[in-house]
Amino acid sequence: MAHCSALLAGAALPLAFAPVDWYWLAVLSPAVLFALVSRLRERDALWVAYLFGVGYFGTGVSWVYISIDRYGSGPVAAAAVTLVFIALLAVFPWSAIYLVRKLRPQMDGVALWLGLPAAWVLTEWVRLWFLTGFPWLFLGYSQVSTPLAALAPVFGVLGVSLVLTIIAGGLAWFCLRPNICRAALTVGAIAAVWAGVALLDREWTYPTSKPLSVALIQGNMAQDNKWKPETLPSTLKRYRNLTQPYLGTDLIVWPETALPIWYDQADVYLGRIKSQLGKHGSTLILGIPVRTEQGDAYNSAVRLGDPAAFYYKRHLVPFGEYIPLRNALGPVLNLLGAPVTDFTEGKRPRLLDVGDVPVGALICFDVAFGGEVADLLPDARLLVNITNDAWFGDSLGPQQHLQIAQMRAIETGRPLLRAANTGITAVVDHNGRLLARAAQFEVNSISAEVTPRRGMTPYGRWRDYPVLAMIALTALALGLLRVTRTR
Repeated sequence: MAHCSALLAGAALPLAFAPVDWYWLAVLSPAVLFALVSRLRERDALWVAYLFGVGYFGTGVSWVYISIDRYGSGPVAAAAVTLVFIALLAVFPWSAIYLVRKLRPQMDGVALWLGLPAAWVLTEWVRLWFLTGFPWLFLGYSQVSTPLAALAPVFGVLGVSLVLTIIAGGLAWFCLRPNICRAALTVGAIAAVWAGVALLDREWTYPTSKPLSVALIQGNMAQDNKWKPETLPSTLKRYRNLTQPYLGTDLIVWPETALPIWYDQADVYLGRIKSQLGKHGSTLILGIPVRTEQGDAYNSAVRLGDPAAFYYKRHLVPFGEYIPLRNALGPVLNLLGAPVTDFTEGKRPRLLDVGDVPVGALICFDVAFGGEVADLLPDARLLVNITNDAWFGDSLGPQQHLQIAQMRAIETGRPLLRAANTGITAVVDHNGRLLARAAQFEVNSISAEVTPRRGMTPYGRWRDYPVLAMIALTALALGLLRVTRTR
């Protein structure tokens, strides 16, 4: 019974995120897990934790199957790779329970209020960098439209996750033995959290100049046709025609790899576009691959101008943009729809100036790493995220990706412009609210006005260090209590 309950609770947890947005599940589902593992022997508790992870990621990252099935080697390979991926991710909830059971075997109030929340968030932090990182479905992302989002400019998404798991631990502690005392303590803790949120709910950045008029172009080029040579003329024509009505707009943005050719091959086409933009005082930022004389290839964002300015994607997707151990593993990796040529990783953040406004450029997966986005501060006054989520079809993936981008806007206190090939193209304000949004899978464009902002949020200064310090202090306290009890 406990195993089925854990699997179902884990499978329900992704409903806390976009597009369903049942944000309360981000407390309820972990509370179910915490209550279950507190009542079971260690071995059973670890199995329950693993099954929770299988349900959590089995539902939440099911979109991985789509990219491998459609653009790799079909459903068999897609199912095998997706199942292995889910099985590996499920180790993270398991490891959180394992750590706490070793430090606090009795699983009392200390374990529920402190140990389990700290261990859960520690596993989220590890996912930021382990095997190049997969920071997807952090609990805090589910709260971009709730009052708890006020914590993000101070403590980042991990801080929001920590608060959610503390509330979940308190709820589990009360449900395991309901009484007036426990109810009062749990309600008091929740009230304290809400008071803290109210104190932190303020503007951390401020507007610096007049609003910019912006236009985001959604070309909606089908992924399976996008790179075919015969579709190139229609691609060039589509982006040119979609841009024409917005000449005179301060900033126009095309998606990631909007032009499926090398930058040096598009010089005539881009020269004509640049001439038109110059006559009307507009700036264009577009996605296009760039190759250098040294033989390096980059997934790039380019600001047309004299001279052009380039940002090279810093966080490449393994097996999507480069192949780890390519020489050793060879053609076997073609099962994943692996690229023929590896992109090279950009080494540092770069700003693309739009007039006198420094713009922080992000390409696709870059936006999933809060610390790397904060590297653009304090200079960047506006964020531009170009992406191509066509790989994942009409799944949860593009919805979750947009929610992640909203969190980056909140953490940095900067507006964010998101141009996506097939969607979701959107304009996000500095509080993470959607100002405009284009429908998916349509040739579309949206326009808006955004106000650049400056100033540093606390998260921009401190990154994840305050949360990591809290986790370290909790681990130290649990370790000392364990030693004391043993003696």
